[in-house]
Amino acid sequence: MADKKPVNHIRLTSHPDGQAPGVPLRWGESEPLRRGPVVATLSDPANRNVIGTHSGAYSIYRALAVSAGKLPQDHKADLTNTSPAAQVGPHPAWSDPKRIVSLDPWGAVASQVFRAYAEQGVDYRPTIAVTRAHINMPEVREAMAAGRLKVDGDLVAANGDVKVVKAAVEPVWYLPGIAERFGLTEGALRRGLFEHTGGMYPELITRPDLHVFLPPIGGLSLYVFGNINSLADRDVPLAARVHDECNGSDVFGSDICTCRPYLVHGIEECVRMAQQGGVGLIVYHRKEGRALGEVTKFLVYNARKRQEGGDSAATYFHRTECVAGVQDMRFQELMPDVLHWLGITRIHRFISMSDMKHDAIVRSGIEILERVPIPDGLIPADAKVEMEAKKAAGYFTRGPVADAGELAQVKGRDLDA
Repeated sequence: MADKKPVNHIRLTSHPDGQAPGVPLRWGESEPLRRGPVVATLSDPANRNVIGTHSGAYSIYRALAVSAGKLPQDHKADLTNTSPAAQVGPHPAWSDPKRIVSLDPWGAVASQVFRAYAEQGVDYRPTIAVTRAHINMPEVREAMAAGRLKVDGDLVAANGDVKVVKAAVEPVWYLPGIAERFGLTEGALRRGLFEHTGGMYPELITRPDLHVFLPPIGGLSLYVFGNINSLADRDVPLAARVHDECNGSDVFGSDICTCRPYLVHGIEECVRMAQQGGVGLIVYHRKEGRALGEVTKFLVYNARKRQEGGDSAATYFHRTECVAGVQDMRFQELMPDVLHWLGITRIHRFISMSDMKHDAIVRSGIEILERVPIPDGLIPADAKVEMEAKKAAGYFTRGPVADAGELAQVKGRDLDA
């Protein structure tokens, strides 16, 4: 009788059973070596101190690359010369576990401040990258041609290139802080995340000692115009727009919404503020279709346009709820974290009409002095339904926003020019 072959059991958890991580992670500690790095790599399970793995939504592509034999399973990143091109912080909020719960404040400088761990063989990865670049957009060149933006030979070049410092941020969730933001217990949050992702991460239930989770979702990027160190100086005028992804409008120019017009208007305001001695900031969140996704968004477009009487403000959100079950899943409660990471305590000109964004920022302890609406002349004809629907639904108010005359006086030009 032939010998039976041993059975290879598949582990249902990426962590050793009942074993504390070899690298502690103490969220909110002000001293980085005591705080410890985020270790989400799979090369040494004994050192893993979080649930999930690096790269957010792209972690699935990495898994596919390993499975297809294109990427060695034990690959370790060579982080030579990858340090931030511009310094951010540290700021007081970095050690406040209530201020920052959805990103790792030490994520950009991990390879510097956690070098001692690397020397001991701990395989960790940065979760934030900061670099320098130029952007060049047709609307910026149009603003230059119209005289609204000036060539200064530094920030703005004659060919329309605009200097920026930009950063990419992967989501890193501190579960106790996330739960508190949403008024939940940590246990309820863990169970909800586990059940409604089809049990994708069993450690949410089996490892209550691990309090940090790297969800497989899109992160955010930010673009800074002017001196990035000035963001933390509340006396330096700051213009800022927090923008949620809209691929159809932002990239392809679809005219059913105001997303790209408002984004480029925000960029113009940021550039102008930087040229006047202040600083500008664009924060771009990967929350396509109000975090409902682009497929859902396009289904809603069809439902709105094909209903009896055509598209209307009165049924705008009703059709969304019919398809998705909810109007909006962006949940701006986590959005201010990146502003605290940058050390921001005051925004002088907030390029947004959204009450949800405004209120979340103010509740987090950041002061907003002025809200800047999108000029009527920038609203595409097909997007007027959206604007009317949002007004009716209370998405934004014009009460705290300066009127057009006041804004024109500040900017030195007509808003609708």
